[in-house]
Amino acid sequence: MKIAVLTGGGDCPGLNAAVRAVVYRAEQRGHTVWGLRDGWKGLLSSDPPTRLDRASVQEIVGWGGTVLGSSRTNPFKSEDTAKDALRRFQDGGFEGLVAIGGDDTLSAALAMHQRGGPVVGVPKTMDNDVEGTDWTFGFDSATSVAMDALSRLRDTARSHHRVLILEVMGRHAGWVALLAGLASGADYTVLPEEPFDIARFRECVQRAIQARGYALVVASEGAEVSSDLRGGTATRDDFGHEILREKGVAAYLARRLEEEGGWECRTAVIGHIQRGGPPTLFDRVLATRLGAYAIDLVERREFGKVAVLRGEEIRAIPLAEAVARTRKVSPYWLDLLHTFDA
Repeated sequence: MKIAVLTGGGDCPGLNAAVRAVVYRAEQRGHTVWGLRDGWKGLLSSDPPTRLDRASVQEIVGWGGTVLGSSRTNPFKSEDTAKDALRRFQDGGFEGLVAIGGDDTLSAALAMHQRGGPVVGVPKTMDNDVEGTDWTFGFDSATSVAMDALSRLRDTARSHHRVLILEVMGRHAGWVALLAGLASGADYTVLPEEPFDIARFRECVQRAIQARGYALVVASEGAEVSSDLRGGTATRDDFGHEILREKGVAAYLARRLEEEGGWECRTAVIGHIQRGGPPTLFDRVLATRLGAYAIDLVERREFGKVAVLRGEEIRAIPLAEAVARTRKVSPYWLDLLHTFDA
């Protein structure tokens, strides 16, 4: 079989490990793999796909980013571009496509499958918000970076008797903030899943300051802390998502604390630092397992499915199930989180 592979959406650690696994498994079974450049844009571009073999991917298991490039292009946002993408795929002689990405990439894969395209999915996202899988690769690496940042900020907060607020990624789901806050002992964690209570927020900060002279807060970039911050920018991507870089959740929280409590505050927004760097052991192994299983699905012609982690096993579920909703922080995790509020 002639198989194509692409990486779409935001990059995260583990993508290259997944691509490597796709190539190794395919060659083991006698198939060939071709990489589409820059995600779904590769199906709309006249640039030829790149032939991938063991020699070309042997060393990339620990690399960050993606050697194939990525974009937030959505070829299925109109019927004209959808027809063009499918025609180019068929003209290339491909018999299967492995789409590696998050909700948006997998939604595009579902749209391709509904039009008869032979596609399977591999879930990745540093946000850990894909439904149907216990964990996504990229998340452990990104959260480890956030955890390290919080630990470093604690040193500065303690030294200068300040409130330090770290803003991390997380549009609709607060998994990064949740686990980074739990692992680093944050005094308060602000998540998109919970209505923001400014009074409770101030109380927790005040208790932390009274106890030891400083406070440490972590907040998801997508948390709705004020109606004034909604629609911080009108810019949207191909999938209709608001670009959050101008929303300023951490800055708003710091301003409120300084105005109402008189505390000296500092903020840190690590942004895309969470995306880069080598993947952790967990992410390398998970990406490898998912990439290899995706080839098993293609070989069995089980198209329209996505490889997921359930417990210790890799299984397949329908793409429609994986993109039906966003996987958000559950009440169990929220209850555990509030056990450790200041």
